[in-house]
Amino acid sequence: MTPKEIGERIKIARESKELNQKELAEKIQVHPATIKRYEDGFIQKIKMPIIQSIAIALSVNPMWLLGKSEFMQTSDMIENWNQSDIPDFPNIFPIETKKVPLLGKIAAGQPIMAEECFDSYVQCGNFIKADFCLRVQGDSMINARIYDGDIVFIHQQPEVENGEIAAVAIDDAVTLKRVYFADDSVMLRAENPKYKPMVFTKNDCLSFRILGKAVAFQGDIV
Repeated sequence: MTPKEIGERIKIARESKELNQKELAEKIQVHPATIKRYEDGFIQKIKMPIIQSIAIALSVNPMWLLGKSEFMQTSDMIENWNQSDIPDFPNIFPIETKKVPLLGKIAAGQPIMAEECFDSYVQCGNFIKADFCLRVQGDSMINARIYDGDIVFIHQQPEVENGEIAAVAIDDAVTLKRVYFADDSVMLRAENPKYKPMVFTKNDCLSFRILGKAVAFQGDIV
């Protein structure tokens, strides 16, 4: 089934529940524009956790949304279906996830202008202690296995230890680097030898702020 056909089924199910796009967005904790992109077929691949969230919000069969079932609702669908309804078998267990706000882009290279605007939510495991996440732009952290386009999860904190990877705001720009402190300066070191370390003192920038510590990353799932 094409993204457009999946989007049409989401719209049919939403309208059958007499919900507008904003109301559905609030139920699954995404921006209303994201629901419009789903329904218009502009997002090529909707991840299964999102399909499940939409199915729960609209009380429909998730396999129907994907075009893998002809039944919009099945006999085992209930109004408040969720993962806790899965029987306790020794060879199967529910994957517990949470949604973390995606706040824009962060440079893995030269600092880029901050885009601290809400974009959407990204699902991750409950064990990840992150307050927000950012999408990486650039290749300066490739030796830490952080590539262009990856999502990096950040635990918000004002300080990090020497050598830890952190999201750093420099004036109006944001970057992702290893941080090293000296008496009167801070050095940001890349994980790619083609980038020289950046050293900052009070004379080099108006403001220098640690946004938080990088605690996890997520690349494309193939």
